Amino acid sequence: MADIGVLGTGTWGISLARHLALNCGHNVLCWSALPEEIDYFRATKRHPNLPGVPIPDSISYTKDIEKAVTGKDIVMFAVPSVFVRSTAKLAAPFLKEGQIVVDVAKGFESSTRMSMTEVIADEVKKDIKLVALSGPTHAEEVAVDLPTSIVSASSDLSVAEYVQDIYMAGNLRVYTNHDIKGVELCGSLKNVIALAVGCSDGMGFGDNTKAALITRGMSEIAALGSAMGCEPQTFYGLAGIGDLIVTATSVHSRNNKCGNLVGKGYPVKKAIEKVGMVVEGINCLPAAIELMKQYDVEMPIVMAVNAVVNEGKSPKDMVALLMGRDKTHEFN
Repeated sequence: MADIGVLGTGTWGISLARHLALNCGHNVLCWSALPEEIDYFRATKRHPNLPGVPIPDSISYTKDIEKAVTGKDIVMFAVPSVFVRSTAKLAAPFLKEGQIVVDVAKGFESSTRMSMTEVIADEVKKDIKLVALSGPTHAEEVAVDLPTSIVSASSDLSVAEYVQDIYMAGNLRVYTNHDIKGVELCGSLKNVIALAVGCSDGMGFGDNTKAALITRGMSEIAALGSAMGCEPQTFYGLAGIGDLIVTATSVHSRNNKCGNLVGKGYPVKKAIEKVGMVVEGINCLPAAIELMKQYDVEMPIVMAVNAVVNEGKSPKDMVALLMGRDKTHEFN
């Protein structure tokens, strides 16, 4: 039995907290930066965005981040990517050398182009053990114990294996990977491609278009990953093509839903408001564009999504631009 502190009480954090407590038998303590959320969970044992899913009584809650971090075998960051640095700053005084930190947020910091584990390391400035947990894992399905696979990634494979042992139980199967950079890159950029697929659906295009965007989108992600020194196999595994497929096609996908609304003519800001939750693909775009330029990699789908989201270009114009590109070999 492990003691686990969960920082963040969104759907993903609560779904994993539920799994760790109910299916794995661990002691789980959840923290939120919003005190009213803690009051709500204590009173209701429910998450408003996970209807019908009871939260185990064994899960405890705190408004004090020191209690959520101190003495824990694992501290799990489950806040949106834009709040990872501020949360790491709050947690830093209480994290100890050698403590294991698991990040389940997906994204890159726009100002630094750092991945989420790099942001945590940069803020904490201690020799902590970092793991990225990523894969095709919609919270709505994990919360009701549907069969799911995920990847525990760390440059220290023994730490990835420890996290694998802690999280693997019931219908959650955990694999390990030493390519943490590749796993985090996939987890971030798949959201951008999901925006493109959702936009395609919203414009009334068909399955052919969807398949092309998913396939060519992964080709773009893999090209950037190769330039950054990532392992090629990562992009065709669960954290790569697996996560891209589910994010680009699922009814649970915020990124797909947001793209769909934009494709139907909603302004981007209105589409985000209608989704009602964080759309990580939009947060990721600035860093994606800078990384593309830094490593001199051509990423036309990512560029097209950025043009629609951040430059006010028409989705129809971007389709014409993509379809009219110069001829090339598929694997160039």
